[in-house]
Amino acid sequence: MSKPAGAGRSWAVGVVLATIVGWWPMTVSANGYEQLVGHGGPVKGAAVSGDGRYALTASFDYTLGLWDLDSGDQVHWLDAHEAAANTAAFLPDGRRAISGGDDFDLVLWDLETGGALQRLEGHKGKVLSVAVSPDGALAASASWDGSAGLWSLETGELLTLFAGHVAGVNDVAFSPDGALLYTASTDGSLRSWRLSDGELIRIEASHGFGINLVTVDPAGAWIAYGSTDGVVRILSTKTGEELAQLTGDRRPILGLALSPDAKTLAFGDGEGFITIVATKDWRIVRDFRAAARGPIWSLAFADNDSLIASGLDDYAAIWPVGFEGDPLFAEDARRFLVDPDEVSNGERQFARKCSVCHTLEPDGKRRAGPTLFGVFGRKAGALHGYNYSEALLGATITWSPETLDKLFDIGPDYYTPGSKMPMQRIVDPADRQDLIEFLRAATAKPQQ
Repeated sequence: MSKPAGAGRSWAVGVVLATIVGWWPMTVSANGYEQLVGHGGPVKGAAVSGDGRYALTASFDYTLGLWDLDSGDQVHWLDAHEAAANTAAFLPDGRRAISGGDDFDLVLWDLETGGALQRLEGHKGKVLSVAVSPDGALAASASWDGSAGLWSLETGELLTLFAGHVAGVNDVAFSPDGALLYTASTDGSLRSWRLSDGELIRIEASHGFGINLVTVDPAGAWIAYGSTDGVVRILSTKTGEELAQLTGDRRPILGLALSPDAKTLAFGDGEGFITIVATKDWRIVRDFRAAARGPIWSLAFADNDSLIASGLDDYAAIWPVGFEGDPLFAEDARRFLVDPDEVSNGERQFARKCSVCHTLEPDGKRRAGPTLFGVFGRKAGALHGYNYSEALLGATITWSPETLDKLFDIGPDYYTPGSKMPMQRIVDPADRQDLIEFLRAATAKPQQ
């Protein structure tokens, strides 16, 4: 994979590699695309360092993966979020990054050690996007609590809370000069705010479709935003005039990325397509089915010619944008999309309710939750090697048919309040019993 001239040597690489505890190599799939493999849940976001050397992937498994794109090695797992990790951004120094997740928090990371430097708390809803100011002094966050936060990256202090939207904020972007912040919201508005005093400058766009994403031309001439109606719109920053509408007639727009040289804009949609646009004349030059099923969750340019994309699978794929080939993501069904006619009801309940977060194998693999192998008779919070919440570490529950039945009857938010388990119930007692019987057989340890 080609890199920009002079890329990739801003880190003390020897120090980084010396700290590797375990690594996953970049693999080549059957269709020829490179894959960043190792997550235990769908990849929700991706980011690339300014020099094009490193990538971050944020996953439903609560972790971020740090990848060396030159060598193909996975350098660190970054593990401090207490729910799904949705987004990440590198700081200009290349040694730190910031991420946001469903736990409502941001985490500032030391990328040389893979350790968390600081947890930034203040939002009251999941964080969908983070951005770093051009000078690296500030971070902005978009939250489903209806606000955007502005944070000092020196102190971790919440400096300003931009609270004008009437629904969740999905994305944030700084202007190239660092003077403005753009916020995109489910309420259908795109707004610009002055950072010096937190005042709203103007509503850049307002319509009946929620806005998911925004990106800004590095030269400051235009703003691009993607909406739930399947359209990417381009606005002039000077006049507010709409310069172009780009669509493949597929909803919604979920990924949006600009190449380092700003000559190429890419967007991904809910039907699994990636569209490539030339920013010179806003001409669509490529429209590619990237996923045989399901959405494209995120896009990030690895360099001017390669995109990192993610979908429902547990890996991110690197796609040379001019390459003709098969979809990036496999046609075989995800584990939670099983055909109900081919499995028992208990296995179907596991696939739909449990398999995204848990595995049944002894090694556990990487998942948002611990392996269920040997779960019957195990005390809650007792599996060695899993990073449990304080709520489960202090629990007195031992997993049995009775306690599992109660867990899914009233829901984890009541039975294990404060734990990482997402809110869900299995209302039908017969479905709960079928699941328990399936787990009893599938998680049993071999007799000695």
